[in-house]
Amino acid sequence: MRRCLQLAGLGLGSVAPNPMVGAVLVHEEGVIGEGWHARFGEAHAEVNAVREALERGHGAMLASSTLYVSLEPCSHFGKTPPCTELIITHRIPKVVVGCRDPFPEVNGRGILRLREAGVEVTEGLLEAECRDLNRRFFVFTRSHRPYVILKWAETADGRIGMPGERTQISGEYSRRLVHKWRSEEAAILVGTRTAIVDDPALTTREWIGKNPLRLVVDMDLELPGSLKLMNGDAPTLVFNARRHDPGPVQGGGVGYYQVTTDVSLVPQILNALHQMSIQSVIVEGGARVLQSFIDEHCWDEARIIRAEGKMLAGGLPAPVLDDAVLVDEQQLASDRVLWFRRKG
Repeated sequence: MRRCLQLAGLGLGSVAPNPMVGAVLVHEEGVIGEGWHARFGEAHAEVNAVREALERGHGAMLASSTLYVSLEPCSHFGKTPPCTELIITHRIPKVVVGCRDPFPEVNGRGILRLREAGVEVTEGLLEAECRDLNRRFFVFTRSHRPYVILKWAETADGRIGMPGERTQISGEYSRRLVHKWRSEEAAILVGTRTAIVDDPALTTREWIGKNPLRLVVDMDLELPGSLKLMNGDAPTLVFNARRHDPGPVQGGGVGYYQVTTDVSLVPQILNALHQMSIQSVIVEGGARVLQSFIDEHCWDEARIIRAEGKMLAGGLPAPVLDDAVLVDEQQLASDRVLWFRRKG
């Protein structure tokens, strides 16, 4: 199952809004096939594992093998046929499942279908790890909103920049890490002032991978077309109070999503992203936008890059997390990278 998790992780950033899944076929303690869900709309992990076993000439072993899979096999027709029928067709007698799929069309039905067909199913092996791997998918499916990651860089004295000035705080290695993070998520969001002052591109220029959907809050549509966000390098969606023309936002297009000013903005943004099947979003700034997600209790993870050797007297104070638990930290040259999760 640990190998399943390793394989599943290879799909990070490529399979959403589907979950990441890894599968391993074992015959008499030997691995005869492996697979993972590599890209949205393409073959699932179980299909790829069986295919590899067949290509290696191990087809006759399938009827006496055990399939390990990190997430419950699907039992419905989506973009691909149900994996339960593949397992039954090849007469695989035993399946070990990491955790159940919370998607309403599966959620125990895959396991039930296998058991009804005589397959021996074991559940819950490394269940916590399997759930954590797909935490984006679980939040999206159960809470009907994208998984929210807050990110900012701050100085040793807790400042994120000077008012009205673009301020570089993090180091080279940390900036590359941020581009890696961007490649792993579906969307990235900034506010109006950050877009104007920093003029960020919000792309993955320093890492291999796709660009996220760029999101910007611009209630009065005051952002100039000369900004990098409007340059066509990646799609952009503008949340505003005046115009509704969302797309399709593909290629390098710019779309407009109208929101209202009489209710909180954060739930409107999250609801819109859920409707567009955007499974995860990084909120990169500025301080007011970040703090609004914190105050609404609409965040799941926070990644803070702390430049330990820098001070910025008179700078803008960093957001203040609530209900946060430190889960990991890493030193990158002079920067300390801190990972937090929200309690509950």
